[in-house]
Amino acid sequence: MNGSILLKEAEQALTRIFSGIDSQVKKNLQRVLTAYRDHRVGVHHFASVSGYGHDDLGREVLDRVFAQIVQAEAAIVRVQFVSGTHAIAAALYGVLRPGDEMLCVAGAPYDTLEEVIGLRGENQGSLKDLGVSYRQLELTPDGLIDWHALQQAIRPETKLVSIQRSCGYSWRPSLSIVEIEKIIAIVKEQNPNTVCFVDNCYGEFVADQEPTAVGADLMAGSLIKNMGGTIVTTGGYVAGRADLVEMAACRLTAPGIGSSGGATLEQNRLFFQGLFLAPQMVGEAMKGNHLTAYVFDKLGYPVNPAPMAPRRDVIQAIKLGSPEKIIAFCRAIQKNSPIGSYLDPVPSGMPGYESELVMAGGTFIDGSTSEFSADGPLREPYVVFCQGGTHWTHVAIALEDAIAAIQKTPDRSQG
Repeated sequence: MNGSILLKEAEQALTRIFSGIDSQVKKNLQRVLTAYRDHRVGVHHFASVSGYGHDDLGREVLDRVFAQIVQAEAAIVRVQFVSGTHAIAAALYGVLRPGDEMLCVAGAPYDTLEEVIGLRGENQGSLKDLGVSYRQLELTPDGLIDWHALQQAIRPETKLVSIQRSCGYSWRPSLSIVEIEKIIAIVKEQNPNTVCFVDNCYGEFVADQEPTAVGADLMAGSLIKNMGGTIVTTGGYVAGRADLVEMAACRLTAPGIGSSGGATLEQNRLFFQGLFLAPQMVGEAMKGNHLTAYVFDKLGYPVNPAPMAPRRDVIQAIKLGSPEKIIAFCRAIQKNSPIGSYLDPVPSGMPGYESELVMAGGTFIDGSTSEFSADGPLREPYVVFCQGGTHWTHVAIALEDAIAAIQKTPDRSQG
């Protein structure tokens, strides 16, 4: 099937959905503008301090702005977080103590958290090493939350329930805000003191509320993904109940320092500007997701979410069925990336991941996946995961080559 014709058909079919996404972007941008106005953000907040980072006005105002946008009591937005996994780990280590139990309610966690929890690796100071136990509720056969099991899941030792919003590397629907709110309500009915934590990576600004607006006690994510608007160079955030945020801050820095320290290293302007750009970037990524789902569904490949389904994060999964097709797809995306288009993605191991991965990520910020990117673990059922897209037209250009590459790559069963 001709890729350019298929993409033109997709654009016409998705016109109404694109219009709805534009309306969502407007709502989320209004949230940002209101917070900036309420906190009187000005150029003086772009100034930075060095050393210990004491009395950094820009950092302090950014924390309050961020908290207002996500409807949380408090937030820490820090350049010292090296990734979303690091921010999540700080939140978990901040809240959990020896003898506590952590319960994941959406099946297995994302690969990079396995060593944090202690499911892989030894003697690295994992939660398991420190005496925190772990349990997970398996998903139903169709990849959904097991609501019946959840209603009886909370034990006296269950200190924290972890809710992974995005599908990660699993073939399951990502969680909607409505589902997250329902999970929290069921947990709190069993024990109102159980902390409900949300891994919010890839989900920010997809809806007009964040998990902290519907009862989550704590959430964390990366600044080089959705919330950085493609220009934030590093960092992450934790937001939620003020006491829990401070506990996470004490794990990032040290007890007694907490959220009062940490130089922002001249990043304040980028943080504020990236947060302003973020709703638009997320909207374009969602359009790219719909476009990707539409064309590969037409080509006969299973896609998750479905072409016309509401977006719950900025990830689109395609079940290509073979490692050869994953590699071919990623090579086509890399070829059409703004950075490193000359590189040839090859499978390799990566710290924190169990399986070999192949990645296409020609992004301006290393590892951000904000520009249209793709990756996948080379394991059954051979799914490639697409993220990002600063403007859907770039996605369309890359997809045309990806379609051609896939059509030239035979199924492994065909030799």
